[in-house]
Amino acid sequence: MSRTLWIDTEGTLRTIDQTLLPFERREVALRTPGECELAIREMLVRGAPLIGAVGAYGLALALREDASDAALWRAFERLAAARPTAVNLRWALERVRDRVAGAAPAQRAALAWDEAGRICDDDVACNAVIGEHGARLLRALPRPGADVLNLLTHCNAGRLATIDHGTALAPIYRLHADGVRVHVWVDETRPRNQGAAITAWELAERGVPHTVIADNAGGLLMMQGRVDAVIVGCDRVAANGDVANKVGTYLKALAARDNGVPFYVACPVSTIDPLTPDGAAIPIEERAAREVTHLAGALDDGSRACVRVVPEGSPVANPAFDVTPARLVTALLTEHGACDASAAGVRAVLEARPS
Repeated sequence: MSRTLWIDTEGTLRTIDQTLLPFERREVALRTPGECELAIREMLVRGAPLIGAVGAYGLALALREDASDAALWRAFERLAAARPTAVNLRWALERVRDRVAGAAPAQRAALAWDEAGRICDDDVACNAVIGEHGARLLRALPRPGADVLNLLTHCNAGRLATIDHGTALAPIYRLHADGVRVHVWVDETRPRNQGAAITAWELAERGVPHTVIADNAGGLLMMQGRVDAVIVGCDRVAANGDVANKVGTYLKALAARDNGVPFYVACPVSTIDPLTPDGAAIPIEERAAREVTHLAGALDDGSRACVRVVPEGSPVANPAFDVTPARLVTALLTEHGACDASAAGVRAVLEARPS
C-alpha cells in the first residue's frame, strides 16, 4: 500500500499515525467526522494535501450521520477550524460541499464519499506531474565540479504529506528513479522534527542518499557551495506569490538568496489562495508549548520516551509557520509547470487550470 489514505476491504477509511514515526508504523481507522477532525488537529495526519483529503472524508462521514443543510454547515466549519493555515483543508471541504449542495439529503453522503475519493486520485496524479516538471528543472541546474545533485529541504513534503509521491520530494523521487545521482540535506525541522523523523524515514525507504542536519546548518552548507538548490513544499500561496510553510523556511530562503542558491516551492494549484492578497493576511497557527519544551524519541533499549529540554517555567512561543516573501522564491513548481512567484505568475497558473 503506497497511498497514505485508503479504504480497506471493509469500507473503512485508514491512514498512518505519523506521530509515531519513525519508530513505529501504526495504521489507524477513521470512522467518524470527530476522528477525522482529531487526526488533523493532533497531527496524526499532516501536510496540506493530506489533511484536505482527510477533511473531505470527514465531511462525507458527517453526512452519513445527518445530511441536513444545518449539519453540513456545522461539520464544514468544525473541520475547517482544525488547522487554520493550510488552505487545502478548506479547499477540499468546499469541493465536497459544492458537490452535494444541490442534491437531496438522501444522496449527499454517497456523493461526498465519491468526491473525497476523486480528491485523492487527483492529488496522486497532480503530484506525479509536479515530480516530472521539477525533475526536468533540477536536472538542468549547473553543478560546478560535481556529478551529484545536492538539494536541501525543510520539513516534510513527501508522500506522507500527500496521498502519494509528495510535492517537494516528488522531483527527488523522479530523479532517483531515473538514475540521477542526487543527495538530500534534510533539515531536522524543530519543534516536531518532521524532517529528521519523517523525511529521513521516507528517503531511506526509497534508498535516496540523504544526510540529516540541524536546522541552523543549512546556511553554512550554502555558503560552502554544497547546496545546488533548496526545494520545499508549502501550506498556502497568497495571490502575490508570498508563501507560508513550516517555520524556518524564511531563514532558508534568506540564506539561499545571499548565496545565489535557487529556492523552489513545490505546490499543487489547490494550495494557491487567490482570496489571500499577501503573506501578511495568512493566519499563522500557534501550537502548544509542549512541542517546544519536550522532545519525543527512542531510548537505546528501543523503548520510547518524552523528555523536557526547556527549564520549568520558561515561557514558550510556538508559531507553526512563517511567510517567505515572493521576492525570495525562484519559482513555484505546480502541476502546470514552473511559474514566477508573483501576482502575474499566480494569476497565469490559476488561469491554466481546466475549467
